[in-house]
Amino acid sequence: MMIDRQTKPPRNSANLDETRLRQQAIGVKLRQMFDEVVNEPVPDEFLEILRRADERGGGGKGA
Repeated sequence: MMIDRQTKPPRNSANLDETRLRQQAIGVKLRQMFDEVVNEPVPDEFLEILRRADERGGGGKGA
């Protein structure tokens, strides 16, 4: 008699629902965190570095 070791036990509906809810909650939290980061102001020091790089490199156009 051969035993199929790759067969996983069936997951019940409650486990699937719990997994989906957990994944959905993680997705919501990740979107919130991403939105917070995107909406943060760019520090003045970083903007100054970018301005100097543009002046030295001609803005990177046509390179």
